[in-house]
Amino acid sequence: MERLAIFYIVILFFAPHDSIAQSRYDPLARPAGADPSFVDLMIRDDARSRDIPMRVYLPADRQPAPVVLFSHGLGGSRENGAYLGEHWAARGYVVVFMQHAGSDEGVWKGKRARQALKDARKAANAENLKLRIQDVHRVLDQLHAWQRVPEHPLAGRLDLEHVAMSGHSFGAITTQAVSGQAFPGQSLDARDARIDAAVIFSPSAPRRGSPEAAFGAVQTPWMLMTGTEDTAPIGDIELGDRLAVYPALPPGDKYEVVLDGAAHSAFSSSARLRDRASRNPNHHRVILALSTAFLDTYLKGDAAARAWLIGSGPAGVLEPKDRWQHK
Repeated sequence: MERLAIFYIVILFFAPHDSIAQSRYDPLARPAGADPSFVDLMIRDDARSRDIPMRVYLPADRQPAPVVLFSHGLGGSRENGAYLGEHWAARGYVVVFMQHAGSDEGVWKGKRARQALKDARKAANAENLKLRIQDVHRVLDQLHAWQRVPEHPLAGRLDLEHVAMSGHSFGAITTQAVSGQAFPGQSLDARDARIDAAVIFSPSAPRRGSPEAAFGAVQTPWMLMTGTEDTAPIGDIELGDRLAVYPALPPGDKYEVVLDGAAHSAFSSSARLRDRASRNPNHHRVILALSTAFLDTYLKGDAAARAWLIGSGPAGVLEPKDRWQHK
């Protein structure tokens, strides 16, 4: 028994520190008593005569926490992506789900299917992208202001020196725009320097110009997530459009996962009727694990999270046909 104890002590002493840290790190673990709460808020942007509804998930710990902004897809709302908000908040993040008027659930709600599809196609335009980008800037401005308002639900709760952006589909395009994508030949003021990292679900290459021109100078850490069935009829987006983004990014803190069999709705809380039969419950597990390790790495500077992310950690959640790479 003594020899066995001495053996384990020797192993721990000589094992690489990164390996030890990685073995103890679990991005899926949720601390006991860490159940988050949420509050619904509204920003009135008088300059644009525009309201921005938000759902904000708050950690149980009331200390200032890093912030993750989330932008929904076409036809979505602040209520989408609850599984992300709940997990990230339980892990110590304030998660802000924005709702974008003009490209939110208003494009389809209460309408017949044909009219809803027609209106959704019309809403997927450059003007709504500009409005979404402006929403992100405005929300960050307001979070800074609310942080200093006594008795406000967010007062003293925000670490605005550490901010990430995330989004799905049209929200992914929004995220790309505010976190580093270039728009050659277009007068689009998109980049927000306050954003430190981005988690992008269903990314897209630009319709005009090359992926290299759009993404070749991105310095912000990006994590891209897509699936082998991740296509979208609105905009005629094919898998090749998703996969063109990662190769065009410069080396340094860039990651991509391609989930085998994952359709466009795999990254949302609910599946479309035609997707439900083939939905793989492990996809959400992978999404939560990889995104959390990424956020812990770049917003919290967690060395164990980084060791897990660039080491053997992802292999423990990915399935054999999933594809994973980083540079």
